[in-house]
Amino acid sequence: QVQLVESGGGLVQAGGSLRLSCVASGRSFNRYAVGWFRRAPGKEREFVAGLNWSATSTYYADSVKGRFTISKDNAKDTVFLQMDKLAPEDTAVYYCAARLWTVITTNAYDYWGQGTQVTVSS
Repeated sequence: QVQLVESGGGLVQAGGSLRLSCVASGRSFNRYAVGWFRRAPGKEREFVAGLNWSATSTYYADSVKGRFTISKDNAKDTVFLQMDKLAPEDTAVYYCAARLWTVITTNAYDYWGQGTQVTVSS
């Protein structure tokens, strides 16, 4: 069993930055791929970024490419999502999720965090 806890959300002005963290407990992240998803008000949850288990491959939604960066600190069992050049359309609850080995862009992950709110003001 893996427990995931996100943090780092908040209110930021357009053009600003935030760094989200996803800390794992229960089992090491070493074998797990991690995805970041978000759900905006009135919309379906969508894939944002992913990192495979070895941290050798990253994946991004087109809407965040060049602005968001996913990374991992194995020693701390933590995955980060650095979000730069934030825009109001990035406002959502952000979730991290984990599954063994490979990243997928659908919701078929085994473990989910509780989410952290990101609000970008114009």
